[in-house]
Amino acid sequence: MRIDVLTLFPAMFTGPLDESIIKRARESGLLDLRIHNLRDWAHDRHKTVDDRPFGGGPGMLLKPEPIFEAVESLATERTRVILLTPAGRTFNQRIARELAQQEHLLLITGHYEGFDERVREALANDELSIGDYVLTSGALPAMVIIDAVVRLLPGALGDAASAHEESFSPGCPGLEYPQYTRPAEYRGMKVPEVLLSGNHEAIARWRAEQARRRTRERRPDLIEAATRGATEPPPAGQPDKTTEE
Repeated sequence: MRIDVLTLFPAMFTGPLDESIIKRARESGLLDLRIHNLRDWAHDRHKTVDDRPFGGGPGMLLKPEPIFEAVESLATERTRVILLTPAGRTFNQRIARELAQQEHLLLITGHYEGFDERVREALANDELSIGDYVLTSGALPAMVIIDAVVRLLPGALGDAASAHEESFSPGCPGLEYPQYTRPAEYRGMKVPEVLLSGNHEAIARWRAEQARRRTRERRPDLIEAATRGATEPPPAGQPDKTTEE
């Protein structure tokens, strides 16, 4: 998979994406990650990428020219162009799996007061947000999305079962079951006997029940969403694009 990122702060990506699973995916050739400074597509001597909004208002908007030129130089017919913006659909594990099937992602990170609307209208295949709160820029959301997507690529994790059994996965649509390791007893706290029994069927039943219980107690919204999703179309303005491409 190839992922390109357009940002005003390329140095922010140094470090978080050079460690652990992402680092191994890059070194093994599973991931071709390229970070680009949007100012490289600005033509004036000040490398200007923003301007005041027409009609007045606070803040500055990212100009269309450098973004259009950057996308035109980086994207192909197979590229999925994604804006990182609070107006996007909320990123989750289902969308991560959706994106992991793509050959090429181009993430455009917002800053200031956002994008000129023509960028949305003419360039974007999708818009994503990582939550209902405000960040300084789209750099951190881009890193979150990259991490969530790359770990789903075949071969990225040492154990393929890990991605299948963890929270929010198809094998565990709610929260993951509790897990324990050695020692079997620590400061009076004991590992559940069933996990020490060697009875794999009993262990599987215990884990399934614990996962359901944890989800009911901590995230009942996941159960409601799963039930609703089986019978209802996606909410207006948040289309399911899994089959669009």
